[in-house]
Amino acid sequence: MSDRLTAALRSVQQRRCLIALALGLAPVLALGWLLRVQLGPPAAAVLLIVAAIAGLLWAHADQRRHDLRWYLRALDTADRRFEDSATLLLSDSATLPPLAQLQQLRLRKRLADGLPDLRPRMPVAALTASLALAAITLLLSLWRTMPEPGSAAAVPAQTAAPALPVSLIHARLDLTPPPYTGLAPEHRETLDAHVPEGSRLQWQLVFAPTPRAVRVRFHDGQSIELVRDNERWTASTTLTSAMLYRIEIDADTALADDRRYRLDLIADQPPQIHVDVPDKTLSTLAPGQSSWEFEIRASDDYALGEATLEITHAQGSGENIQVRQQNQRLRGEGDVRQRRYRHRIELSRFALAPGDELIARFDIRDTRTPQPQLSRSASYLLRLPAPLADDSVGMEGLVRTAMPAFFRSQRQIIIDTEALVAEQTRLAPERFLAKSDALGVDQKILRLRYGQFLGEEFESSGQGGGQEHPPERGHPPSAGDQPEPGHPPGESESADSSNSGHAPDDGHDHATPTAPTRFGDAGNVLAEYGHTHDIAEAATLLDPETKEILRAALEQMWQAELELRSGRPAKALPYEYKALERIKQVQQATRIYLARVGLELPPVDEARRLSGERAGLRDSLSPAAAAAPADADLDAVWHNLRAETVPDWSRWDSWLRRRGSQATDTLDLAAAADNLRRDPACSTCLTALRTRLWPLLPRASAASSGRSAIGSTGRAYLESLPATKATP
Repeated sequence: MSDRLTAALRSVQQRRCLIALALGLAPVLALGWLLRVQLGPPAAAVLLIVAAIAGLLWAHADQRRHDLRWYLRALDTADRRFEDSATLLLSDSATLPPLAQLQQLRLRKRLADGLPDLRPRMPVAALTASLALAAITLLLSLWRTMPEPGSAAAVPAQTAAPALPVSLIHARLDLTPPPYTGLAPEHRETLDAHVPEGSRLQWQLVFAPTPRAVRVRFHDGQSIELVRDNERWTASTTLTSAMLYRIEIDADTALADDRRYRLDLIADQPPQIHVDVPDKTLSTLAPGQSSWEFEIRASDDYALGEATLEITHAQGSGENIQVRQQNQRLRGEGDVRQRRYRHRIELSRFALAPGDELIARFDIRDTRTPQPQLSRSASYLLRLPAPLADDSVGMEGLVRTAMPAFFRSQRQIIIDTEALVAEQTRLAPERFLAKSDALGVDQKILRLRYGQFLGEEFESSGQGGGQEHPPERGHPPSAGDQPEPGHPPGESESADSSNSGHAPDDGHDHATPTAPTRFGDAGNVLAEYGHTHDIAEAATLLDPETKEILRAALEQMWQAELELRSGRPAKALPYEYKALERIKQVQQATRIYLARVGLELPPVDEARRLSGERAGLRDSLSPAAAAAPADADLDAVWHNLRAETVPDWSRWDSWLRRRGSQATDTLDLAAAADNLRRDPACSTCLTALRTRLWPLLPRASAASSGRSAIGSTGRAYLESLPATKATP
């Protein structure tokens, strides 16, 4: 049964395709002949190809739309015998209920009796209209080629009718990337492209009718003439910068589509370097260390080239520094784009002495031609430190202390806490709780001072009622965070507090005003409401690892303060010991070592030294000269745009060439200028160019004030000077 339905459906589909072919074939052929006469054979061929593709797509879509289910629905509509249940013929009998199975048997018997003819009839009226349209098109093509009646000689058809614009009927852009990129050549049917730097471009263009000459005009004024090869125009160039261009022709008529095309550049990026080992730029030679290992990852967008490790050995101190340098090539693992380098420096080859430094730097090049790009890693130092003298100051050793001297009282807090624990049995509970709370206040003051080196600027005003903000790690503040009124700080912190000039109540180094403030007294305002640190740059002198250690010490201080303020000094001791241990680690990391280099002074011109030569010096009494614009061409173009007049485009092209195409907005500027150049009356184009050009203008320099005119008193004084000088 299904074969019979399929054959009937195929006959319906064939009839529909035949009707569509009959309706469209004649007009398409006639239109193709007209295009051949008007524009040439290539235009007619393009039309026939497009029509054939469109017909195939329509036939495919029509067959998918008129499938077997559509045919069964049409059967239900055309023949009442199927009782609107023809779709049961496609169902499996085993899956149907008994009533549906009975209906399916009845439909199969009726299907065997015969099917109605559902093929569409030939549309006679539509076919007649199609043939009439084809005939009219053919008549137009014949009229186009006929000479005018009554003329002495037959005039060619090309000159009888008005000339049509020249059309670009075929365009192809061949791209050949540089060999070092390893990319394959491309062939594109569009004239816009995004290509690697240094690629070879070749245009292949076909016009109808054929012009006398063709050129490619770039936005900077340069142009390339295309060479004719039969009907094809070709030209090639090497792209070194991003460009905007148009196709220009020399013909009796203009080009129908003179749009602007864009060539964007994919710049070759320098190699990227990631040093995994060592993880810090300054290392100290550990006892027993015999080698210095490196693990380096490098990557490039195309291919990596030669890799070298530069090792510098610096010896001596002061101005007596000897530097020896050597380079060593490295072999990597991986492909040409990503490689990993491993290298071990044997320290026995350098015979390091105390105070010596090894400086290592990784250099890698890519394979760009003709000039490869070079990338360098940061300098990594391995130092064997010399013993520090007590009076090491100035530039000797280039050592700088980053921590202040008052960071010494955590040990005193531990001593006082241990003494309080020992006296707990002999003290009254109220007295014991008061002393424990006082130690908690001392711990808080010390914690806040250390917190300044991590940027912690918050604290209550000490007037009561204010709560301190939680710490960075989220520890909650302890109960009773404010000290009792009138309660003095601990002995270990009182000296430090007086030394730093800060009030002990709030623990935040604020000065206590001792006299009423006066209007305009900036010093009193800063002392009362401001905040000053002992060392302003200390936070910037700590490396991330040292900051993490200090942050861990603050966490332990928070826990110790919580236990002390709660009256549990015995439980606070473990936290105090851990805080002291981390503070000692911070104190050991509070020196910063700078790489030493030899002293290089600029050479002295002995011919001019002590000669009194003043050539080139400007007279300080001369009047101020008018400031010249940073770029005269840009300044002139901007003044024209501001006055809404047509600028000098030659000066604009000169400025745009000097600016270069590496800037990201160069092509956008060129496009805005090109729009205004083609339509000088376009106010929108003028505004767009001014908007893009405004951020690029140089910042206006401050004008010098003119000299004040001499008054009557000053003139009388100057006139009296010669008389005074002449008097003996």
